[in-house]
Amino acid sequence: MDKVQNAAANPLAAIQRQIQWNRLIAVVEEQAQTMIRTAFSTTVREAGDLSAGIFDLQGRMLAQAVTGTPGHVNSMMESVGHFLAKFPVETMKEGDHYITNDPWLGTGHLHDLTVVTPAFRRGKIVGLFANTAHVIDVGGRGMGPEARSVFEEGIYIPIVKCFDQGKANETFFDILRAGTRTPAELEGDVYSLCACNDAGVRRLVEMMDEFGMEGVDELAAFIFDSSLRATVAEIAKLPQGTYRASIRSDGYEAPVELRAAMTVAGDHIEVDYEGTSGLSGRAINVPAAYCRAYACFGIKCVVAPEIPNNWASLLPFRMVIPEGCILNAPRPYPVAVRHIIGQLLPDLMMGCLHQAVPDRVTAEGASALWNPPLRGGSEVSGQNAALPDFEIITFNSGGTGARPARDGLDGIAFPSGVRTMPVEATENVAPVIFWKKELRPDSGGAGRTRGGMGQVMEIGTKGEAEFAVNAIFDRVENAPKGRDGGQDGAPGWVGLDDGTLLRPKGYQVIPAGRRLLLKLPGGGGMGEPADRDPALMERDIADGLVTRR
Repeated sequence: MDKVQNAAANPLAAIQRQIQWNRLIAVVEEQAQTMIRTAFSTTVREAGDLSAGIFDLQGRMLAQAVTGTPGHVNSMMESVGHFLAKFPVETMKEGDHYITNDPWLGTGHLHDLTVVTPAFRRGKIVGLFANTAHVIDVGGRGMGPEARSVFEEGIYIPIVKCFDQGKANETFFDILRAGTRTPAELEGDVYSLCACNDAGVRRLVEMMDEFGMEGVDELAAFIFDSSLRATVAEIAKLPQGTYRASIRSDGYEAPVELRAAMTVAGDHIEVDYEGTSGLSGRAINVPAAYCRAYACFGIKCVVAPEIPNNWASLLPFRMVIPEGCILNAPRPYPVAVRHIIGQLLPDLMMGCLHQAVPDRVTAEGASALWNPPLRGGSEVSGQNAALPDFEIITFNSGGTGARPARDGLDGIAFPSGVRTMPVEATENVAPVIFWKKELRPDSGGAGRTRGGMGQVMEIGTKGEAEFAVNAIFDRVENAPKGRDGGQDGAPGWVGLDDGTLLRPKGYQVIPAGRRLLLKLPGGGGMGEPADRDPALMERDIADGLVTRR
């Protein structure tokens, strides 16, 4: 710490540390891009549903890639400590790779693989690289809400070595391939995750050689000290007090109420979820790490958006999550689609912060991804199936909430940050056809600034055969709310192209000759609609986003 203080006192030393910090962020971004270039699953390759970061030998995150999702990176930040508890640093060897998909030790559900890799320089371990990726299939019921326990949701991988000093653990890979509907993709993704960390290791060693660094401890201390001080300074600018908000989700068996009391107190912010609905018997439950991940992200977007994300910049944000509530699911509760609830948490945080800094928050948005898992072939239609067996998932988003000075964004994934997948990429790997994918007129809530537009999607199969959707949609019964007089966004709609309604959650078969029709929610508006600039209204009408009515 003395050297950190010396760096702060010496402007040239501080500049060099800042350059090294920026370089470290570039290292982990290349780490993430390597995964995207080598991944087998479209969820990673096309949507970017991943995270990547570097950690010190105590398991504290120094830097994260810009590419990736907060649900992954902020919960992965906790998971590295679990790896170290089982495989201490002193037992690690060069070429080792460790893996898990444990929802309570990783990032919240079995579809996320987390890999941790030690970084060695000149025979000495100097740091740890970690990444997470969402894969298409891990067996079980598939990605859906209907499981009664985590044991139904797929293959469960404890923290194990998938590579031992560069040699593949063939027993592990045998079990992995046998437990999935997509063995080639899943095995390929594991190799991709390991290659991603290896790329980070190489770049880190190059960086250390270039700067003459013997370790990362001094740089870590500078990063943590700078980040913590900067975050605390931003918190100190907020009005002190306790602010409360709630959000209603469609839930599964019954609607789910999310409640938060946020206390801004000096050098930290504490959120208490007392009053939130209890656990569900279905797979919409949220492990506590995933709750912390998205809640911290929502706070940070408002309070300290310019400060890079790391262990210290998140340290002042504290969570009190009561046992027995849906945001603190214990093992073995089902958690496969924990994002349906978890991705509403930034809106909940902004509901609290709107009372403190109303000019810095957005209205509520669609928030939870609309990513329909599609399945066809013998598992749906039996031995006379007209389609080959396939399992695919495609990522799509509704509109974001209006901003204080700008309209919401159309069809953009906030808070997850994943990319909307090109329909051609999905059609290339599965026998499906997207007959329609367009913005949904009038779906953005009216206001001084309007909400972002949702989408309309119509999906069928080649040959018009039957197929199945494992519906995992929200904001159908409870539309995104506007703020300050702004109107609500349009609720979602799930059904067939002939108007038949489907359940927004659960496994359902689309009959032969029919197509799945999805109408994604729009974002809420901000401010009184009468205060909107008439020129903007005319522009929206001309663009077909808003009808004259």
